[in-house]
Amino acid sequence: MIVNNDIVKEIEALKKEKNAIILAHYYQTSDIQDIADFIGDSLALSQEAAKTKAGMIVFAGVKFMAETAKILSPEKKVIIPDLLAGCSLADSCKKEDFEKFIADNPGRTVVTYVNTTADIKALSDIACTSSNARQIIESLPEDEKIIFGPDRNLGNYIKSLTGRDILVWDGACHVHEQFSLEAILKIKEEHPGAKIIAHPECEKPVRLVADYIGSTSGLLAFVKKDPGKVFIVATEPGIIYQMKKAEPEKQFIPAPPKDSTCGCSECNFMKLITLEKIYKSLKFEEPEVTVDPSIIERAAVPIRRMIEISAKLGL
Repeated sequence: MIVNNDIVKEIEALKKEKNAIILAHYYQTSDIQDIADFIGDSLALSQEAAKTKAGMIVFAGVKFMAETAKILSPEKKVIIPDLLAGCSLADSCKKEDFEKFIADNPGRTVVTYVNTTADIKALSDIACTSSNARQIIESLPEDEKIIFGPDRNLGNYIKSLTGRDILVWDGACHVHEQFSLEAILKIKEEHPGAKIIAHPECEKPVRLVADYIGSTSGLLAFVKKDPGKVFIVATEPGIIYQMKKAEPEKQFIPAPPKDSTCGCSECNFMKLITLEKIYKSLKFEEPEVTVDPSIIERAAVPIRRMIEISAKLGL
């Protein structure tokens, strides 16, 4: 990717001038990953947002991530370079519908994936990410009845691992549901020694053939330590940039989508963020992410509970 070095220099200067930090998700393009002060998955980004000393956070990710940063650091200015950078999974769980789901199933602890809006977090008892979902569930008493939302694939995967009484909301990520089992197995035939690694948001048939299932950071850690030389990667391909940097001698093949013409294994929302938009957002300090103070107060509880449990478990 060709990078405009003048923009990079301007961004670096503006960061110093405004005491700003750029947090970027692994699914961002390589040029954005290179200029970020911190790169991570949802758990790591939440942890960093909670502890940063910067006065301004520029979030190179999607809106729910920027909202989480604002909830954890309400005194800081949080900027997202494009307000249209949403999330299909978060959109699959509307406040009114989820509120009714909870009311219809009383007496259950509500555990929600961090990939939700602030309104959904405010209805929750505890948050989780794909890095810690199993551990969060297992930290609860064995007989505790649970609602899990919004990702049905992650929820059912955790339910199968833990054997807990979990009611799962019927939502999904448009990227992780698009991977083609047939195409993955064809690549496996062409590369017999290849290992299939998959995100738990993938559909069950893909998970069943995977050699390893894990969060984005978990997948990265796996390819670093595993002796394998070829990996078929069933998650958003932005993470492959970090995999190649860490293990340049290994081969990483992005898992193809069911529709080979759509390019839908990439998150179109993540890719709305560009260097130019980051520069403009730093220069003009907008679009600013705001969350109602009453929502912040309630939504902070499940997120901080997640962070505390993760810290105790060394995650």
